[in-house]
Amino acid sequence: MRTGTANLPLHYGKAPRRLFDRMTKLAGEIATVIVEEHGTEDLLHRLADPFWFQSFGCVLGFDWHSSGLTTTACGALKEGLKVRQKELGLFVAGGKGATSRRTPQEIERLGPSVHKDPAELIYASRMAAKVDSAGLQDGYQIYHHTFVFNQQGMNTSTRFARRYHWLSDGLEDFICEPHAAICCDEKGEVLNMVARESGDARQTSTLLSRESPDAGAS
Repeated sequence: MRTGTANLPLHYGKAPRRLFDRMTKLAGEIATVIVEEHGTEDLLHRLADPFWFQSFGCVLGFDWHSSGLTTTACGALKEGLKVRQKELGLFVAGGKGATSRRTPQEIERLGPSVHKDPAELIYASRMAAKVDSAGLQDGYQIYHHTFVFNQQGMNTSTRFARRYHWLSDGLEDFICEPHAAICCDEKGEVLNMVARESGDARQTSTLLSRESPDAGAS
């Protein structure tokens, strides 16, 4: 279930290596403390909160108000948990660009460790990405996908990025109100085909998709 979105200025470049190395160590330690004290579910709830996640990135040392916080914080957390993911029972897959497209393969490799059918996780990953790119048409193109806790999209015309947070608790339907909240500075013009009030539109779209392209032609 998505718990919110965050709009961030789109900046290019990358974090200095010395900063990223420190962020990686700190991210791993912070995640470990939270998991040991409160469990993995608590950490997932925190990561799914856009305000907590933004604060988390700043605490790690990436204190720019920038789209880069998402990719850098997610990357640092993924690297920081690599050596302790089995111990903590917390796994991170995906990332930016080409890495995001390898998310299913990474989930497949992690399947035996989490003792869960990878197909279910891969389906959830793909559906979350599909909803935020097709079901919710807000002008942002998904270019960063980290499973199990962040999506980020990019709008090249406004030079802003939007971050989508999902949480599986209480999720009953991927295409009808799958999000718990949307938090952003600028709403803009949005075609939300996963809203409850879009039920008739979804049904009509489904019926139209079954029609022959020549139907109604004179």
